[in-house]
Order: sequence, then C-alpha cells, then structure tokens
Amino acid sequence: MLRASDRFAIPKVAELVSGEVLDISKNGIVVTLGGTLTGLVRGKELDDESGQYSKLSIGDKVEATVLELENEQGMLELSFRQAGHRKAWDMLTEFQKSGEIVDAKIIDANKGGLMVKVGNVEGFLPVSQLTVEHYPRVEGGDKNRILDRLREYMNQIFHVKVITVREREEKLIVSEKAAWEREQHAQLSMYEVGADVTGHVTGVVDFGVFVEFGDGLEGLVHISELAWQRIDNPSDIVKVGDTIHAKIIAIEGGKVSLSVKKLVADPWKQAAEKYKVGEEVTGKVLKLNPYGAFVELDAEIHGLAHVSELTRAGEPDMHKLLKIGEVRKFKVLSLEPAAHRLGLGLV
Repeated sequence: MLRASDRFAIPKVAELVSGEVLDISKNGIVVTLGGTLTGLVRGKELDDESGQYSKLSIGDKVEATVLELENEQGMLELSFRQAGHRKAWDMLTEFQKSGEIVDAKIIDANKGGLMVKVGNVEGFLPVSQLTVEHYPRVEGGDKNRILDRLREYMNQIFHVKVITVREREEKLIVSEKAAWEREQHAQLSMYEVGADVTGHVTGVVDFGVFVEFGDGLEGLVHISELAWQRIDNPSDIVKVGDTIHAKIIAIEGGKVSLSVKKLVADPWKQAAEKYKVGEEVTGKVLKLNPYGAFVELDAEIHGLAHVSELTRAGEPDMHKLLKIGEVRKFKVLSLEPAAHRLGLGLV
C-alpha cells in the first residue's frame, strides 16, 4: 500500500515515469521508481509496439505510463504500451517542428493516397503530396488505374516530412513533396537564375515538362517556356527520357522553373522586319481549332487565321476551306511582335 510518507513522490495518472526493472515473472514486470514506490506492468500493457522492452533484464532502465495509483497488490499500475504510444507521438511532434526528413513505409493505398507507417504510427500520404516521380499520371484520371499505380508502391520506403500531427484524433499526415523540396533547396545553393542546365525528361503533363538535372534536382518547363511557337500539348515535342537543355529562370524555395525557349533569341523581335501588314505570304496549315487555323510562316513564326476571316467568303465550315498540312496563300492582317501575335486571312 502507498504510504503517506511517499506522497510527495507519487506521480499522477497518465504521467510518464522512469524506473528500473526490479523483478520479472509470468505475472508481469515489477518496476521500482525510487524510494519505496513500485509499479507493475502486465498483460497487454507489456507490449510497447516498438519491441524495445521485449527482452528486459533486471536492472534495465524503462519508462512507463501510470494507469492507476494503486492496484490490488498495492502497487502503481503501469503501461509500457501507452508510454510507447506517447513517446511515438511526442517524437512526431518534434519531427513536425524541426522539419526533419523521416522514413515512411507504404502499407496500403486508396484512391486518395497512401497509408504509411512512421515508426509505429500509421499515417496518410495524400496523392497531392507525392513527388513528380511517384505521382500517378493516368490518362483521363481513371480512379481505378490511379489506385493500381499507387499499389505498386506497397512496402517501399519514402522520405517524407511530417506536416500534420493530432494525437487526440490519431491523425498523422506526411508529405513526400515537402521533403523533396527541402532536400532540393539545399542542393540548389550551387545554381543561380540564368544558369544553363542539361537533364532528362522525367514527366510530361498537360501544363509542361519535368526535367531532372544535376544531382537529382528537378525543375519544371512550363508549356509556355517550351518554344517561342504555340505548343498545344508538350507530348507533341518531347517524351520521357529525352535529353533536354534549358535555362533556370526562377528559383523559389525548392522549386525550379526552367525555360527551353530562353536559350535562343526571341524570333518575334525580327518579325516586323520579315512580315508587313497587308502583304501576301505563303504558309503551311498546322492545326485547325474551333477559333481558327494555326499557320506556319517559317520555322520560328506562326500566325493565326481567325475563323471569322476564314468563313467571311460564305463557306461556314473552315474544314472545307483548309486541310492540315496544305500550303496556302494568306494575307498579313495584323502584327504584334511584343505579344507574339500575327493575324492572317485567306487570299
């Protein structure tokens, strides 16, 4: 029984206490907490999940959580399990504060992301927080195919940052993208805006191309930076694995913006010397869109023949007027070099 003389040293329920193993038996483990205070750990409370206390010896140092101040044997009722749980969440909170990069094992997947385990705590890695390398690019956004792609990562280890910790809700959210950005930010110190780099294409998406360069660094060439000419789909001109030369045009934290077109002079600066409003030119029809036809005047300058100009002659269907690939005569109707615009009409 706890004595009044020990009251000053008696911990509170739920408090984490430290002690030494005094006795080990089939009934549990007795822990001395100093003075005459002893506690008992038994049953499921022996399992601290990490396995740290699976092979204890008398005299070993341990930590436990107080469950009861006095059990039927007059000792404190203690738990390794709850102590381990508390320590695990405390450590996750420290990881969140410090921004330390940690390992997360992929244990399951759903259409929204990956279930992970950091230490012994289960958490979630949303699809939006995956790096470009692991992001499931699926044509049409088919959710079942996305899930199949995510399941390919089962049992793999990802490097992540802890971004949300809520112990009461047992909610843990991690980000692979944030970890990647932190690692990349450190390596980017050797690069400056304006530097030319050579790398290979790691991903092609609607809005641009991802390029890996240097020692595992990655940047994005936005679709508008791929060429001085209009590009409707990056996959029309590049594919994964292609070698690409680019210029760094922005570094923000760990994010790198690249440009392919900035490696060469802007051809539109000479457009006013090559083409004059009112003159006739020869061009090749590249593409027909609902709003008009894109026409290649030369390798660097493309113009637009607006649908209103094409149908003015009385034929409402421009597809009957023009065919992709054919060469036709056009008249230059407008020229705005600074805006990279050249308007055409059929002759």
